[in-house]
Amino acid sequence: MAGFPLPSTKGRLLVAAPPLGDPNFDRSVVFMLEHNEGGALGVVINRISDTVEVEFEEWSPLLATPALVFHGGPVEPQALIALGKLDDGRVDAVELDRDPVLLEPRPLAVRIFHGYAGWDAQQLDSELEAGVWIVATAEADDVFTSSPDELWTDVMSRQPGRVAWMASAPADLSVN
Repeated sequence: MAGFPLPSTKGRLLVAAPPLGDPNFDRSVVFMLEHNEGGALGVVINRISDTVEVEFEEWSPLLATPALVFHGGPVEPQALIALGKLDDGRVDAVELDRDPVLLEPRPLAVRIFHGYAGWDAQQLDSELEAGVWIVATAEADDVFTSSPDELWTDVMSRQPGRVAWMASAPADLSVN
């Protein structure tokens, strides 16, 4: 358990440090929506879902490419979370039950996730102290990347110092 409160990761990225034995998060990039003393919540932004088909015809003009639903994490896989990119570069939650034409401010792009990543109180802080995650600055385009399969490498590459070296680590460290 963390011995002191760590700074909140809200609005930042958690990048899985290799090797992360949990297949839910190995080489994942998580955009953090909340992190406080009660726990933490985020969505995995680099995994396209292959199991959920959801029709969002009214949202299709706003869906970021690839215009697919993403796997946001292992918690509550039936839950849908949408994030929108605002014209000032901020990323904010979008209510899918609203008419997208009436949204104010209207997002430039929207990405939809099923499920989310969640941590109990102090759980994420303990994982951060153990070096399971690398905390990185989020760029608005990270959430809406058109190349989600390359996002982990891209985010790792732009980190300072030795952390950037991990970007070239093979997925299976035994083949190194």
